[in-house]
Amino acid sequence: MSKVVVMDHPLIQHKIGWIRRKETGHKDFRMLVAEIAMLMCYEATRDLKLADVEIETPICKTTVKELQGKKLAVIPILRAGLGMADGVLGLIPAAKVGHIGLYRDAKTKEPVEYYCKLPEDCAGREVFVVDPMLATGGSAVEAIRLLKDKGVNNIRLLCIVAAPEGVKRMQESHPDVDVYIGALDDHLNENCYIVPGLGDAGDRIFGTK
Repeated sequence: MSKVVVMDHPLIQHKIGWIRRKETGHKDFRMLVAEIAMLMCYEATRDLKLADVEIETPICKTTVKELQGKKLAVIPILRAGLGMADGVLGLIPAAKVGHIGLYRDAKTKEPVEYYCKLPEDCAGREVFVVDPMLATGGSAVEAIRLLKDKGVNNIRLLCIVAAPEGVKRMQESHPDVDVYIGALDDHLNENCYIVPGLGDAGDRIFGTK
């Protein structure tokens, strides 16, 4: 079974408190989401493997540590996931970026794919799927299914706020994918919004409402 890690870092919790506030405008919301994503990425990459590499400093030869093996990729789920991508790239700027576009059908509440563009070598990379909200889990489950269909097997999911229902669905559908969460909220309401949540992350990031 995959692990579910709820971040307890004080800075992450502090910044999540600010994006929950309804008076936080889109400029500050967008900045905070990127900052939270960067902090979460720091925690989520803690177990990446390192290798010894010999280099030469201006003084002498020495051995240093570098990331071993697989390279990294960041896959935001459109559109709200874009708000987290910049934060992750701030820590791992050499990562390649793909995009998966999904929208939630208003009647069925299930995700519908409208776009998928991945790096050609995505299957050989450690992939970080990012989306601020894990509500029903439908979008995350579908995005990861698409990745697996294209041969991607090393996947981690980063979400800022999650509902227990979404976490449960993720674990049932993809028990091999580790999930990193900024805050685990109480439940989903009748409209499938996370409670207490923070509203529609995409609208708040891009100022569309």
